[in-house]
Amino acid sequence: MRSGRQGGSGRVSGALASAGFTLIEVLVVMVVMACMAGLAVISAGVAGPTRELTNEADRLAGLIGVLADEAVLDNREYGLRVERDSYQVYYYDETSARWQPLSDGARQLPEWAELTIELDGEPLVLPARANDEKQAKDAKKAPLVPQLIILSSGEISPFRLEMGERRRDGLRLQLSSDGFRLPRVEALGGKGRAG
Repeated sequence: MRSGRQGGSGRVSGALASAGFTLIEVLVVMVVMACMAGLAVISAGVAGPTRELTNEADRLAGLIGVLADEAVLDNREYGLRVERDSYQVYYYDETSARWQPLSDGARQLPEWAELTIELDGEPLVLPARANDEKQAKDAKKAPLVPQLIILSSGEISPFRLEMGERRRDGLRLQLSSDGFRLPRVEALGGKGRAG
């Protein structure tokens, strides 16, 4: 027969058995949280500028490729005006015989990044953003002409463009074209740190 106790000696009622978490469940949650925190730190701090610079260089190479395709399709010349901290797309307007900006403003690089460009092996001195009113007025008077020309035949001005961090040991990336092939992004060997 039955003993005087109900439910037996080793059993706990269903409500009490599900009242807490097991040690394994707590450890699994802690490991998942630690992994997520580690990924957040890596993506935000350590690899941030390198990734951002690589994305910006890829964006510029893609833009030049799209402009080369559009130039052939639209039978129109496009240009890229490069400054130390920005770049802007222009198109040649045949009715006014002038270069016109394609958009309202230039694409600004992060303040820690800079551009340099060589055309046909000759380095160009790139203007910086106007710091005072006089420089801004002089810049508005002079017609802006792009340095890098993309012809309706699909040809591109031979160029070598470097995009990099302003600090001496920073990452430096290069986009270059011989005039016929589209540019690719390459890390410069021997300079800076690898991405």
